[in-house]
Amino acid sequence: MFYPQAMTEIQLIAPSRDLLAVTRVLAGQGVFHQVDASSLSSQPGISNGDSWPEQAASYATLERRVMASMQALNVEAGPPPAADRAVTIEVDVARPQVEQIEQDVKNAGAQLAGEQKRLEQLHSTLMQLEPLAGIDLDLATLGKSHYMFYMLGVMPAGNLERIQTSLARIPFVLMTLRKDRQNAVVWLAGTQHNADVLDRAARSAYLNPLNLPDTLQGTPSQVIESLHAEIKRTQQAINEQNAVLSSLRKTHQQQMQTLIWRVRASRMLAEAMARFGKLRYTYLMVGWAPTANVENLTQRLRQASPSVLLETTPINRSDTELQNVPVSLRNPGILGAFQMLVTTYARPRYGELDPTWLITLTFPLLFGAMFGDVGHGLVLALLGALVVSRRIPALRSMASLGAIVTACGLSATMFGFLYGSIFGVENALPALWIRPMQNIMEILLFAIGAGVILLSIGFVLSMYNSFVARDWGKLLFDHNGLAGFVLYWSLIGLAGGALAGLHIPAILFIIPAVAAGVCVMLSESLSHLIANHHPLVEGGIGTYAVQAVFELFETLIGFLSNSLSYVRVGAFAVAHGGLSAVVFILAGMVSHNQGLGYWIVIALGNLFIVGFEGLIVGIQTMRLEYYEFFSKFFTGGGTRYKPMTLLPVAED
Repeated sequence: MFYPQAMTEIQLIAPSRDLLAVTRVLAGQGVFHQVDASSLSSQPGISNGDSWPEQAASYATLERRVMASMQALNVEAGPPPAADRAVTIEVDVARPQVEQIEQDVKNAGAQLAGEQKRLEQLHSTLMQLEPLAGIDLDLATLGKSHYMFYMLGVMPAGNLERIQTSLARIPFVLMTLRKDRQNAVVWLAGTQHNADVLDRAARSAYLNPLNLPDTLQGTPSQVIESLHAEIKRTQQAINEQNAVLSSLRKTHQQQMQTLIWRVRASRMLAEAMARFGKLRYTYLMVGWAPTANVENLTQRLRQASPSVLLETTPINRSDTELQNVPVSLRNPGILGAFQMLVTTYARPRYGELDPTWLITLTFPLLFGAMFGDVGHGLVLALLGALVVSRRIPALRSMASLGAIVTACGLSATMFGFLYGSIFGVENALPALWIRPMQNIMEILLFAIGAGVILLSIGFVLSMYNSFVARDWGKLLFDHNGLAGFVLYWSLIGLAGGALAGLHIPAILFIIPAVAAGVCVMLSESLSHLIANHHPLVEGGIGTYAVQAVFELFETLIGFLSNSLSYVRVGAFAVAHGGLSAVVFILAGMVSHNQGLGYWIVIALGNLFIVGFEGLIVGIQTMRLEYYEFFSKFFTGGGTRYKPMTLLPVAED
């Protein structure tokens, strides 16, 4: 829980005859994090006759083709088979099956697409003809002419006079075929010589031409009747093609679901083998595995190939030279949800504390302290529980976020009882602790005190990380190490004694503060001295002195800003009560007698508080975690643990 899983480096050499069996064991166990060893081949850059990269590309192409057919038939891939039942397939065996499915789907899909396009065209023509219904006009007379310009369309009735005025200088004919209060169906005609002028005048008058096919014959009412009959026939043809696709779905569904997983497993196996190092008669494989799984993995590898050569090297967490060790995070339950917040910031390095358990405790507490309200907290908790239940398909991918929202909502409910607030009503419940609106200074001082405690925990964790890594210089002299911790608390002692009027001799804090400040200033040289690294000072003495002074000044400013940043916890608790009070004031302005309008404003105001203020408080909580707390002890930069598998797995 406190550290990522211990890892062991594995190097193995397998004979060519056992390559497939060994690779299947590595992939089937799902614990071997592969490192690309292709550059370690005996003749790097020279083709060794292997076709694994080409096979991997072929499988990837087949996978895309199967997925396209499944999408056309609306077939889901379904759950993957068990890891020990994953079966591969040869390219030459899979390709004919894929081609047969594609051919069946393509024929039916092409006919369906053609009928659907025809239906769209028929509906478009019908919509354009509907304004002409009842007009005694043979549409065949509107055909193109070499000498005459015709335009049939609909325009605003108020623009009839405008178009006539704009065309007064040229010969034209404008016939109003039908007219109502808003629109008019008109037929504009003139010579081809004046076609550009006629077209510009029509557009300026907002005349929308009807783009009718040249093949239409008869009056609009006759054509409309024939279009309805054609639409009915086309819709019947579409239904028949959908029935064909439905039949194909039933016929090929099981085959495609089996095929997609077999092709996918084969692709992943080929991609893995393409990253092995090729020696003359053997293959070299390099990677990592959790130490707890190494013994079982070794036994299975020896069963698959008695000739395999294995070398395992457990990695000590204090070995700072191996920064490429993959980090596996496997936090259960609610910890897994908050792990997402940690990995969003950074992935822990190997040997570094996993702060997931810390953020699981502190994030809801900080959120609840800023958003303390029984009603609003319960609403958030219920919304989070709804997301976690996965009953809303569109929100299923946000289940982890729902768990975080639920935890924050429950914390806000708890602080709501402490503050005596429910849906913004500050006097409905007795305050079990304090009312922020009535005790502003007290809640702000409490927030700073809580921040000091959290920052102190950060100092302790930073020192513990340095102790595990055996980095004695950082442990003793770094601004986040022992020297920084002593300096921080010495300054707090000076400030607290002065503000509280305590009669404690200031010299008790000044001496350790000065000593710790000097250690922080000279931390680089002192670290070099402990590590027996020379030179102690890199660069000129003057430059080093100026740099040391500025680093100390930056450290002091950081201590002050980090501590005061937690004021926002109390400030938001006060602001939450103030915003709720504003909602009640607005409701009273809308309805003095607390009528329907009053309660509508109350409901909308509370929804706004839950949504908007809840989002802002969440962002501020995340900022306090990332920039004030994590910065004290968490560096990140770890490599993601991606075990080799025959089937896709969820990433941590």
